[in-house]
Amino acid sequence: MTGVSGAAGGTPVTRRGVVALGSNLGERDELLRDAVAALAATPGVTVTAASSPVSSVAVTLAGPDESKPTYLNAVALVETTLEPLALLDALQAIEHDHGRVRDERWGDRTLDLDVVVLGDLECDTERLTLPHPRAHERAFVLEPWLQVDEEARLGSRGRVADLLAALPDRTRPVPGATSLLDPSRASSATGTAARTGTGTAADPAGGAS
Repeated sequence: MTGVSGAAGGTPVTRRGVVALGSNLGERDELLRDAVAALAATPGVTVTAASSPVSSVAVTLAGPDESKPTYLNAVALVETTLEPLALLDALQAIEHDHGRVRDERWGDRTLDLDVVVLGDLECDTERLTLPHPRAHERAFVLEPWLQVDEEARLGSRGRVADLLAALPDRTRPVPGATSLLDPSRASSATGTAARTGTGTAADPAGGAS
């Protein structure tokens, strides 16, 4: 793993990151909005923007599967002082709190949160690879990312707009969809985390889409 430690002397480093969100079970839009609010309430994380949701066909280990429940997908931009694995722990805690069950790799899920990029860090561990190794192949990541950052780049792979243009598939629009970032909801989540002490809970279960 390279470039994942903080600054010398323990000074926190603030990095810009991209978090991909997905859900194909339950009240998908509400789950995504709750997840963004919980992310915004996480100590050391500021959500600076969030896309509106888009719709996509489920992707399984065997490929796209039209018989599976349809996904809603979105992207959130963050600024964080958390190190990569601490951010991953926070995301997995939010997944757990929203009913995520890891019975099947790339199976249906109430909530899926992935770190796509975190600053210019590169790492490859059993739990986390940065940049996300499959993001460049996924319109359901690239399209909502472009909603909130037209000049986005995916590490050495280049401009997100160019990567998206090279893909054969596209997501489907969601009628009436709006940004997932709701300051009032985030404030409520902050209060809940403070009262319950769950704001920085960690779930060590691995797995990412």
